[in-house]
Amino acid sequence: MSQTWWRGAAIYQVYLRSFADGNGDGIGDLAGLRSRLPYLKDLGIDAIWLNPWYPSPMADGGYDVADYRGIEPVFGTLAEAEKFIEEAHELDIKVIIDVVPNHSSTENTWFQEALTDRGARDRFWFRDEPNDWQSIFGGPAWTQVADGQWYLHLFAPEQPDFNWDNPEVHREFEDVLRFWFERGVDGFRIDSAALLFKSETSYEDLDEVHAVYRRWREIADEYGERVLIGEVWLPDQERFTRYLRPDELHTAFNFDFLSCPWEPAELRRVIDLTLTTHAPVGAPPTWVLSNHDVTRPVTRYGRSDTTFAHGGRLHGVPSDPELGHRRARAAALLAMALPGSVYVYQGEELGLPEVEDLPDDQRQDPMYHRSGGTNRGRDGCRVPLPWAGDEPPFGFGGTPTWLPQPESWRKVTAEAQAADLGSMLNLYRTGLAHRHDLLGDGTLTWLTMGPDVLAFTRESGLTCVSNLGAAPVRLPAGRILLASGPLEDGALPSDTTVWLTSLE
Repeated sequence: MSQTWWRGAAIYQVYLRSFADGNGDGIGDLAGLRSRLPYLKDLGIDAIWLNPWYPSPMADGGYDVADYRGIEPVFGTLAEAEKFIEEAHELDIKVIIDVVPNHSSTENTWFQEALTDRGARDRFWFRDEPNDWQSIFGGPAWTQVADGQWYLHLFAPEQPDFNWDNPEVHREFEDVLRFWFERGVDGFRIDSAALLFKSETSYEDLDEVHAVYRRWREIADEYGERVLIGEVWLPDQERFTRYLRPDELHTAFNFDFLSCPWEPAELRRVIDLTLTTHAPVGAPPTWVLSNHDVTRPVTRYGRSDTTFAHGGRLHGVPSDPELGHRRARAAALLAMALPGSVYVYQGEELGLPEVEDLPDDQRQDPMYHRSGGTNRGRDGCRVPLPWAGDEPPFGFGGTPTWLPQPESWRKVTAEAQAADLGSMLNLYRTGLAHRHDLLGDGTLTWLTMGPDVLAFTRESGLTCVSNLGAAPVRLPAGRILLASGPLEDGALPSDTTVWLTSLE
């Protein structure tokens, strides 16, 4: 892959605890991931992005980091991580890891020092009196320590926010980047990238943050083919793309597309806005349908309200599984065909639904506990993957798994789907293979086929047509390369996407 591999890459997100268990304790780990690298190679991805694998008390799924230079013992060792990177590279798969610069863990050495030494508190946000800020996870954003002062945590109390006005914090994270670059990591996904700096009145998207990423870009460029990817939740696309200027981050997640309803006019608006705002800074768009924080597409697209928002996850709202499955297949081909890079969250390629009936006493997400149960949290999209067999743990590893798997998943294991040419898994395998040859970075040209149809051509000559209307539509001339569902007398049915190439 070239130095600009990230511009058109297909990137697979691994939530390590739920991917594959190699030592039989019911929790995913590096041994399990390494054993499944051939599966990922066959799937056709270019890179793996891993959620935090650092030592952590797991108050928030590893996003409470105790040590940025180690590996959580439940997952394995630093030597195993280095071996994983080596084995992935042998398969021509890049490795991207999370870095969490906004906050750490209360078990982090720095924070432990701060609890006993007020002189060490300037690395965090300690105050004599808290303001009225609320945690993103619910409840107050401040917790009091034994001597009466309060510390800021925009997320859980176990996740104290760093003070980025302190140069020592800058030096620490610059060293962390180098530590992992030296071990072969190809890039970082930056958690909560817009939240680092705080004022007395605001904590989102302050101008000072851009100097941090300009410095990080300098470090990344020293190592050649490296990439920085931002998690930037901002409603203003113009401010969003400031993070993607040529000397800052390479790409950032497109949450407008992820949250967009399955409606043709709104999807067209989001796609056009994304392309228009990315073009001036020369950054490639990213297209994301799901991740470890959001409702799985098969469930979301089966509802009458197909939007997504963290504050309204719509748990328990009826979802038509057949409709959701059909739309998720159509959305997958639409996303793969758009110019830029595409992300696949583990299990998306299996068409896994959201698990909404987890027992309350097994839920682990702090969103659930901090809200008193009113927010059901994100555990439902983090249930361990089903690999094979007719009963739990479905080839995942040991039992019981850290979150329980539904018995019904016997029908959607990777093993069962591999043998079914019409499965979601084989749709993804075929789509990603064609994408590697015909799609990725570039531009598109829209075609006019009516208000309910999204249709465009790419530089390779491939035409993508998605019908979001109720009635079938006639297709333009071309040879069908791939379809998300069967045609009806040569016409494209509702909630179906097709890829066409020239007749020659």
